[in-house]
Amino acid sequence: MPRNRSLIAACVMASVGLASCTTTNPYTGEEQTSQATKGAAIGAATGAVAGLITGNHSAKRAVIGAGIGALAGGAVGGYMDQQEAELRKELRGTGVSVTREGDQLVLNMPGNLTFEHDSSSLNAQFFEVLGSVATVLEEYEKTVIHVAGFTDATGPESYNQRLSERRAEAVASYLRGQGVLAERIVTRGYGESHFVASNATPEGRSQNRRVELTLEPVTR
Repeated sequence: MPRNRSLIAACVMASVGLASCTTTNPYTGEEQTSQATKGAAIGAATGAVAGLITGNHSAKRAVIGAGIGALAGGAVGGYMDQQEAELRKELRGTGVSVTREGDQLVLNMPGNLTFEHDSSSLNAQFFEVLGSVATVLEEYEKTVIHVAGFTDATGPESYNQRLSERRAEAVASYLRGQGVLAERIVTRGYGESHFVASNATPEGRSQNRRVELTLEPVTR
């Protein structure tokens, strides 16, 4: 998909959910709405992958097949509320943001915190943060984890695609190693598509090099 079309699609999906979308500032710990974000046309695209996974039932079937079961419709809201509260508590001050979009949660892990430049090896100092995420995910086992990797637009598109896939797998592998059931985890690399900031500046490129975890409840 051409880059401009990717941006438009991401922004459209994000703008549709603005009214119900809240996020936690990863540095101050304060909850804020996406409407307060300046330059929302690009910035609000964070978490756009949440809209892409709707209707993806294979992971949910795998979780149910593993004997974990599913949530009844009326229990979903409270279940996700509790999971959200635990994650906000664990990730306060880490640089990882928590965004709520309906019954989905998105954890945005910037590449400058998670990986070295042009690398898919996890930073050693980030292990503790991912360990905290894994602890919460183990507790809330009726959740499917979609791990999505992204890059900036520097370098060949094919190379960026492979790098994004390796980064997504690196995070997923660590979560599995911490005891999160493999059937619950889905990985995908999106390369340089679905960017959330301008690729024309170092700051924007840093934001685009990221991994997003979209948490989706398993429902009947």
